[in-house]
Amino acid sequence: MWTKHHKKRKFGRLILPAIAVAFVSYFSYHSVHGDFGLIATEAFERKRVELDGELKKLTAARESLERQVSLMSDGSLEKDILDEKARYALNVSRSDEIVIFNTEY
Repeated sequence: MWTKHHKKRKFGRLILPAIAVAFVSYFSYHSVHGDFGLIATEAFERKRVELDGELKKLTAARESLERQVSLMSDGSLEKDILDEKARYALNVSRSDEIVIFNTEY
């Protein structure tokens, strides 16, 4: 009968813990530095706050334009608004008028 005798090796006991440390290190690194890691999440949050501020500005501008359009709609046509917009678009005024442009719109 043939038998194999294996010599007890000290590094054999370290293989499983070394593989476990490698897996944990790999996933830990990518949880911080990966495409969806902590650093990328902070960058996404900064960009979200920046775009949220821009959205608020654009929403205010849109509401202002909607208010102006409602004044010029068929049901409630305001002649002053129509006259103001026409003069501004055509760059026309009378010689006895003083023109002050308000650029809030």
